[in-house]
Amino acid sequence: MSKLSFLNVETTRRSLLEYSGKIGLGSALLSTLTTLPFSKKALAKSVESQSNLTFKHSACLVNCGSRCALRVTVDNDRIVQVQPELPTDESVFGEHTIRPCLRGRSNKFRVYNPDRLKYPMKRVGKRGEGKFKRISWEEATQTIADEIARIRSKYGSDAIFYQYGTGAYYHTQGRPAWQRLLTCTGGYLDYFNTYSTAQIAKATSYTFGKYEGANFTQVEDSDLVVLFGLNLSETRMSGGGQVEELRRALEKSQARVIVIDPRYTDSTVVGHAEWLPIRPTADAALVAGLVHTMIKEDLIDEEHINKYAVGFTKDTLPTSAKANASYKDYVLGNGDDGIEKTADWASDISGIPAPRIKQLAREIATAKAAYICQGWGPQRHGNGEQTVRAIQSLTIIANQFGRLGTNNGNWPHGPKYKVPYLPKEENKVGIKIPVYAWTDAIAHPETITAKTHDLQGADKLNVGIKMIVNQAGNVLANQHGQLSRTRKILEDDSLCETIIVIDNHMTATAKFADILLPETSYLEASDLVGNSHAGAHQYMISMENTITPMWECRSTYDVCADIARKLDIEQEFTQGRTQAQWVEHHYEQVRKERPHLPPFAKVRGTGVLDQHLSPLSKRPAHAEFYANPQVNPLGTPSGKIEIYSEALQELQDNWILPEGDRIPPIPEFLSVPDTPWDKKLNKKYPLQLSGFHTKGHAHSTYASVGVLKEAVPNQIWMNPIDAGERGIANNDMVKVFNDRGTVLIEAKVTHRILPGVTAMPEGAWSVYKNGIDIGSCINAITSHRLTPLAKGNPQHTNLVEIEKA
Repeated sequence: MSKLSFLNVETTRRSLLEYSGKIGLGSALLSTLTTLPFSKKALAKSVESQSNLTFKHSACLVNCGSRCALRVTVDNDRIVQVQPELPTDESVFGEHTIRPCLRGRSNKFRVYNPDRLKYPMKRVGKRGEGKFKRISWEEATQTIADEIARIRSKYGSDAIFYQYGTGAYYHTQGRPAWQRLLTCTGGYLDYFNTYSTAQIAKATSYTFGKYEGANFTQVEDSDLVVLFGLNLSETRMSGGGQVEELRRALEKSQARVIVIDPRYTDSTVVGHAEWLPIRPTADAALVAGLVHTMIKEDLIDEEHINKYAVGFTKDTLPTSAKANASYKDYVLGNGDDGIEKTADWASDISGIPAPRIKQLAREIATAKAAYICQGWGPQRHGNGEQTVRAIQSLTIIANQFGRLGTNNGNWPHGPKYKVPYLPKEENKVGIKIPVYAWTDAIAHPETITAKTHDLQGADKLNVGIKMIVNQAGNVLANQHGQLSRTRKILEDDSLCETIIVIDNHMTATAKFADILLPETSYLEASDLVGNSHAGAHQYMISMENTITPMWECRSTYDVCADIARKLDIEQEFTQGRTQAQWVEHHYEQVRKERPHLPPFAKVRGTGVLDQHLSPLSKRPAHAEFYANPQVNPLGTPSGKIEIYSEALQELQDNWILPEGDRIPPIPEFLSVPDTPWDKKLNKKYPLQLSGFHTKGHAHSTYASVGVLKEAVPNQIWMNPIDAGERGIANNDMVKVFNDRGTVLIEAKVTHRILPGVTAMPEGAWSVYKNGIDIGSCINAITSHRLTPLAKGNPQHTNLVEIEKA
């Protein structure tokens, strides 16, 4: 009898037929169905009774902002199917259905992917070649322990860098385990900000003092919703995310929706929204044009603005400011540039017709309650901090904050319900670099200072990065900007001497490891995880390993415990607990605050756990401040919203900035390199390139799953006008290039993108061949120029040319 082989499982034709009968509708099951109610719950019970199938509970822990539970069908330690959890009386499914998206449901294919890492390995070729030999776990953990000790002894603890990575949001393994290990061994060089939110996080602190945003439940009381570059249908598309929250709120309010974005996104389609196509980086110019119309048409109340904000009018400026430095002066052309920010001026920059800008200004200013919100795409640009502060200021100027149905311009983080992580001891190093500056910290550490890079905890770096620990983060050779530069820095192992990578698959980053370790996938892991940072859902997920970890894959907690033992700090690291005992300990910590929860023995590995908290109050952003700004001041130096920031002017005066960079105290529109206003470069590369999130993968996680590649291929969006000029048809292979590199990718010719603008999915795995990235990775051609204020990643600010391949 012939046999079929799939990975390490051998299957005969007869067993395949028997196996398919278990999960299909055989005659016995069909006869049973005629007497059962037609429901998923009843069907599941019937299937279970007809076979040896078991059902286990796991979760998708990818960095999409959602957190979805998974119900995994298992037969003889083999995953058969991944489905959504079924509703129960105890679950949170009623109003907020937690439906995993196509990525979460593809986890079976991710587990059984041919790219899976199976054994610990050690590099044998040049770094980046991807050549390894298999070694034992004993050798791997001993080598890592020796390298930690060697680097620490030779260079100091600040030469060891734990790298930003978001591929697996565990609570008791992964990142928390590594950070605990490194702090227990003397500390490490840390980072601040994230690739997702560097500019908005930093800029918000100067406007409001701290990050805050009103939940999408506020939209229930809105009559207008204005979204700047927010695409929930792709970035938060699962039922565990904010897309459901917004959709339900819009069902109640029937508010009108306007989406301002270079692409006609799926959020625009689903939300029945009006699309206002805008050129990338032009948002602050649009806001200035809106405010100009509001001023000229007497649509604002200056006394009301000045009650809550400083810097709109000259009489609210700090004494250190110039007389003409107010935002109103800037808009009316009384500022230093002498340019009146009319709707026509804003139209020339943004591409939105002037009459529509004027009408939008009227709609916002006269709305009963306008919910104004920005996604994180618009701030991931060279002038991203200006975009952030401009949109935030618009809400105050138009009096659309502090009341029911309004927002402060920020994308809201969902509340976290205090599901503990492994505790992290104090990091004795205490130095942090900007998250996007790690390549500089390897190649040119002497250039990183408090005044050049906002270095925290020291005036300057004393030593470069000599060791990197990268866990579940495809940042090294994939998600970072200007990959050709990055690869050259990493290939030189005399700079960074040791790279440790821990992951599930042979990613682009994994190929640059010196020691490469295989970690369990989500479905092979046990943990207690929270609801992530999306939406107002009040749940935890008690997940269990649905199958025995394959090959020699291990939990990172156990790996770190082994390393700790070799460094003679095992007791300090584990506190005498196994990972399973830490999970139970964390649950009991939650239960101390919520004694109504059942004992852990009753909920271990059962999936979704509702915390049964009181419903969240519908609190607008800055509600207390709005009610009484004197009694409830903000955390800014003035206690008010700072449209003009004296602190930003001080940075402009004292920091050492690259030529051409500025940090204005008000949210001006700044023309930055790699945009159409860079006339010389724009003549050579006439198309603006921006990145976007795709349904096919979350950043680079799931990017190698075949069924997702088929369902959502990576394609660069082009307007028919631009494509026609270049002889490019839909589905043609094209070369996208600039001075930084060349990418090979398929074209999607569509009217859903503005002429002169192209857009490429981020997250595709980089594969270099003959100097060309044939993996369709956008970062082969993105910029590494740090943004002025946050020192963040401007990876959506690029000029390119495209030609048929």
